[in-house]
Amino acid sequence: MHAVFPAPADHVVHDGPSGPSAAGPWRLTSDDPALSGVERTVRALFDPHLGERVLPAGGAGQGAEIRLMLDASVPARRRTRGVAPGGTSRPADEAYAVRVEGGAVVCSGRTPAGVFRAATTALQLIALADPDELLVAQEFTDAPHYAWRGLLLDTARRFIPVHEMHRLIDLAALYKINVLHLHLTDNEGWRIEVPSLPALTAGSADDSFYTADDYRALQEYAAARHIVLVPEIDLPGHCASLRAALPGLPPAPAPPGLAGRFPYTPPLDLADAGTREVVRTILTDVCALTDGPFVHVGGDEAVGITEEGFATAVRELRAMVRELGKRPLAWQESSRAGVEPGDIAQFWVDPEMMDLPGSEEELTRRPDLAGAGFNGEFLAALKRFFAPSADDAQRVLDGGGMLLLSPQSHLYLDRRYAPEIAPPGQAEQAATLGFPSYRPRSVEYIAGWDPQSHALPEERIAGVEATLFAENLSDFEELTTLLLPRLASVASIAWSGSPQPWQEHRQALGRHSRLWRERDLSFFPATDVDWT
Repeated sequence: MHAVFPAPADHVVHDGPSGPSAAGPWRLTSDDPALSGVERTVRALFDPHLGERVLPAGGAGQGAEIRLMLDASVPARRRTRGVAPGGTSRPADEAYAVRVEGGAVVCSGRTPAGVFRAATTALQLIALADPDELLVAQEFTDAPHYAWRGLLLDTARRFIPVHEMHRLIDLAALYKINVLHLHLTDNEGWRIEVPSLPALTAGSADDSFYTADDYRALQEYAAARHIVLVPEIDLPGHCASLRAALPGLPPAPAPPGLAGRFPYTPPLDLADAGTREVVRTILTDVCALTDGPFVHVGGDEAVGITEEGFATAVRELRAMVRELGKRPLAWQESSRAGVEPGDIAQFWVDPEMMDLPGSEEELTRRPDLAGAGFNGEFLAALKRFFAPSADDAQRVLDGGGMLLLSPQSHLYLDRRYAPEIAPPGQAEQAATLGFPSYRPRSVEYIAGWDPQSHALPEERIAGVEATLFAENLSDFEELTTLLLPRLASVASIAWSGSPQPWQEHRQALGRHSRLWRERDLSFFPATDVDWT
């Protein structure tokens, strides 16, 4: 049984002699100048896994061949749907084939993107085999179900330096993720240079935000791996870092009776001309720096603003981004400002997903919430605040928009691991790593998510995006421990459109720990996965 993730749509084992030995040595080749960039990137991606088993570029020597080639006859085993992150009217052609025959592993696609996806399948096939194993003569053919397969990383609360970001981009590429959504601003930090407003990062250490050059280089690094970067400037709420850098901006009008009840940072008032000018300056620079077609404007959890003020803010943000030549993307709450055909809202929550106790007695049975300081008054306030989320998805559909699926019930990977799957010696890590207010879950629970469970029209699903917010992350090791193994499961669902049967999935997933160790990435060895 192969352990390729995402599981290919079609896998055929051929009769006849076996293919080459996984031990190599391997010659990575391509005769097509259009694939020279793909070859360089694939060579770098292979290095932590195959190392000296791959012969140097242009060097002499005998060995089995990993051949990269464009082939217009590669079939598309799935119809790709959703929003193309590259901004094209139709999804990119990522169909690929991998064929093991004789002394070669042939990686083919109709486009360079397809060839690159084939190469990541070949990498897994070779690296997960025993070094002395002869590869079986076989063929994989595949194409993605969803065009948008994303990962959100929260750089605002825990800054991710460029060298760490490179490692995460490589990890994403291994699992055919093609969107990197950077949550660049929040109350805790402003992580991107805005050249026209240097005050936003003037008080920050040089290594705690991305300079304009850093940001351009990150996009280039991601693009070489066929990943589009989407920046998020989270407004009108989540703006404490902006207010600290630019004091004096007026607060948005607040609902009556809110003052003094709960602490919050006043959202921005986009009806104010001075505030609009500041925001326009920020978005002008961010849009100019961004190569991709999308800019995310936030729109979530704007505590302390009237409905009218929020609607004004969202409309202004959308209009500015469009005027600057980009497509706006926002969290689902933005639907309350109205939706037009083509708008994209990121669906993350509804009252059921909030999973809040219905009484004080139920609260006592939820140590995850009681330990986070929840009480009856706060629970009641949360329920009132999130009640409108029940209708957000329908508002998007009624307005002709599309939904990017990021349900926190399954795709918020800052969720803690369930204590019953913690291996001996790691119970404390399971109990403390992750966001405390989410109910801990098993890997099986996450891997069983089905995009169709939300009963949304297939043609209105923009894609799938996992998120990792960083409220209580302290280092890179904790970050990857929350990502892995669950990111591989979500990426597989995003590519194939549905979950694998669990027994099949858990066995294949367990073999991927070899890849993570070779990349020196920490992971959580959950006991519901069959580690080998």
